[in-house]
Amino acid sequence: MENLEIFSEEFAKKAAQIGRLPDEWLEEINNQNWFKLFIPKKMGGLGLELTKGLLQEEKLASHDASLGWTVTLCAGAGWFVGFMENEMREELAKEPKLCLAGSGFVGGKAEKIGDSFRISGNWTYASGALHASHFTANCELVENGKPILDSNGKPLIKAFILRKSEVEILDSWNYMGMIATGSHAFRCEDLVVPSNRYFEILPDKTKLPDPIFRYPFLQFAEATLAVNILGISIHFQELIEKSFWKRNEIRSYDKKQLDYFQKVFVKESKGIQSLRSDFYQAIESSWAELIEEGETSASGLKKVSKISRKLTQACRLSNAKLFPFAGLEAARTHTELNRVWRDFNTVSQHALLTFPF
Repeated sequence: MENLEIFSEEFAKKAAQIGRLPDEWLEEINNQNWFKLFIPKKMGGLGLELTKGLLQEEKLASHDASLGWTVTLCAGAGWFVGFMENEMREELAKEPKLCLAGSGFVGGKAEKIGDSFRISGNWTYASGALHASHFTANCELVENGKPILDSNGKPLIKAFILRKSEVEILDSWNYMGMIATGSHAFRCEDLVVPSNRYFEILPDKTKLPDPIFRYPFLQFAEATLAVNILGISIHFQELIEKSFWKRNEIRSYDKKQLDYFQKVFVKESKGIQSLRSDFYQAIESSWAELIEEGETSASGLKKVSKISRKLTQACRLSNAKLFPFAGLEAARTHTELNRVWRDFNTVSQHALLTFPF
């Protein structure tokens, strides 16, 4: 059974103060195997289908933004096991507190030396870096000092997995929100690793039969980010409603003002819930295609991308419309409402969902 009481405001405040997930949360995460949402059961994971994984991520984000985001990003990096060589998967399966952190940034170069690679680089925004047992890092491949090119004449990029002992974590997460994610940078220099450390994230490159690994990474990433923004928004709007009625006890708004707030709040809440329903319907349809046909159609994937972005944009607009009703309580830096506002306005800056198309 999940111990939901552990995700109280007391612990959320503590997490923001120490700049990392508290030990109590990490213990619950590991007990529930949330860092392994999509890792197969035979590797000690939960082996969840996409919808169930997304619902769990949304739920955690609605408790605390940093909690949901860290679990989501680390579970997303854990999804990469489906594309790794067998030796690497066996190593990961033996890790009692497995947690993968990573960066989509191409921050390094991997020089090919026989059957090995010499890696040097600096990668940013590795959410969960302080809790990670392993890191994933995108590198440009070079040989004899020259870039190795793909079939289109562009530099070849590969993802590598590195052990925590092989990297240096850089204290670089200095942003107004999502403080407890500890999304620090990491680096390594002249690290020699065997060729079984790199992997390619493509449906036809999967090494495991589980359907989740045939789901395209772009839509997988868009959906997981969208449910975090959704969960944070639900939490944020609950706090705004609570703040408004608390202010009403002092200010005694007149009937016209109260009716106006209720009308706006109900409209925004229903709008988000309607898009939430559309989102999960698109996810379910694309998953059904994958199971029945062996792959998801281009049109199905386009719907997932479109609704993920539409939901994100709607949350931005809805939160902005409701924000004034919270009054100065929302601007007090030590309140829960202000922290959630900062978290939302930090996480919603993610480049993957910036544009509505």
